[in-house]
Amino acid sequence: MKTVYLDAFSGLSGNMFLGALVDAGVPAAALRETIAKIDLKGFELKIGSANKCGIQATHIDVDLTSRHHHRGLTDIVKLIRAADLPDPVKDKACLVFERLGAAEAKVHGMPLEKVHFHEVGAVDAIIDIVGTVFGFHYLGIERIFCSPLRVGRGFVKAAHGVMPIPAPATAELLHRIPWYPGDIDRELVTPTGAALVAELCSGFGDRPAGFLAEKTAYGAGTWDLIIPNVLRLQIGTTPAEKDRDSKWLLAANVDDSTPEVISYVIDKLMAAGAVDAWITPIIMKKGRPAFLLSALADESCKGKVEDVVFAETSSIGVRWQEVQRTVADRSIVPVATEWGSVGVKVAERNGQVINIAPEFGDCRVLAEQTGAPLKKIYQAALNAWSALKR
Repeated sequence: MKTVYLDAFSGLSGNMFLGALVDAGVPAAALRETIAKIDLKGFELKIGSANKCGIQATHIDVDLTSRHHHRGLTDIVKLIRAADLPDPVKDKACLVFERLGAAEAKVHGMPLEKVHFHEVGAVDAIIDIVGTVFGFHYLGIERIFCSPLRVGRGFVKAAHGVMPIPAPATAELLHRIPWYPGDIDRELVTPTGAALVAELCSGFGDRPAGFLAEKTAYGAGTWDLIIPNVLRLQIGTTPAEKDRDSKWLLAANVDDSTPEVISYVIDKLMAAGAVDAWITPIIMKKGRPAFLLSALADESCKGKVEDVVFAETSSIGVRWQEVQRTVADRSIVPVATEWGSVGVKVAERNGQVINIAPEFGDCRVLAEQTGAPLKKIYQAALNAWSALKR
């Protein structure tokens, strides 16, 4: 599986994420085009390089050219949803902001709808979050893991006064994530960086078992420190999942939603981490037609999947049971087409290939960038894979 390992020995922030992703192969032009699709004005995206203690890294900075007002979560989500971006990018970016907003709301003791983001609601945070989610989507990353985070120590001046490091919202976001202060008197992990890893990462700690790095990239931070102020991002592969595993099966009856709403809920379930989601028509008591909403999820994202059901449907109860499943061995084989690289998912069982399928997300990105028909890119990827096997 195409996997990223983040080595956050010098902390992380939104611009460090962006710099590392561009250094890893996301074209600067593609990043600029993505940001341009959001209705934002009064900024300049500066992309360059920086040397941090001997390590050459990509540095990205959002230079604000005019004054911006604070935004609430609803305003930010509307901006993202209105942008002409792939649905998975919009869904995941909104989830990052919702996580960030929930942390701010808890820290300041106010309802989520009352939170104005101050530093994290500025234009640069919107660019950092949407750009980072797009970057991983563009590269076709399937899983992201992260080292323990060096957060820094001391105090930082924020909109609400002098705060301890990690700042309260950051500390809230780092629940169940390993971190340590280190010996640097700086805020090394920002709320934006914390929200991104909290939402995007599958696990934290040492490199995942079997991870084989194929590319190393560096994103530069703002500080000049006694250690390299960079985020190291490694792209590689991890072994295909074992043929048998256990998942949690969610079930909820929904009897007063339209098909459009149910379709939207399924997208939200997938964005929250479900490995699959589907609906089944059913007849409930008193002859009422309804939908049985089902989803498969790992233990790690079970709560987030359940939250989507309660937030987005009228269901007042969710049933869970642990189930076993058998899965084919899967791998992603990159192939070259005249429009760019596409990952082809290859499924095998007992040493035999049983299915091949170009990654739809890769094909869609190339189609949007080049104007070529999606079906031509899809077929070209199939042909390229077949040519590799001759």
